[in-house]
Amino acid sequence: MTEPNNVFTPDTVTPEALASLGGGHIAYVKEIKSEDVHGLFPQAPDLAPGTKLFALHAADGTPMMLTDSREAAIASAWNNELQAVSVH
Repeated sequence: MTEPNNVFTPDTVTPEALASLGGGHIAYVKEIKSEDVHGLFPQAPDLAPGTKLFALHAADGTPMMLTDSREAAIASAWNNELQAVSVH
């Protein structure tokens, strides 16, 4: 068996190519603080400062939903037939 010759480094992958990886099939879950919510979800109500939340994003970075539990974000991905991955 041969090893693939594809090596991806930040200088060889464009932001557009990276965003299209997993398009339509993958979503990612990211932990965020309540102070960052309005930048992603402008319509969200005011939240107590320091609250830990979880945002589900499409593979291209589009915010999809906001919740207070990682499990709910993953369940939402599954309900939309998406594979959820976590980012740190």
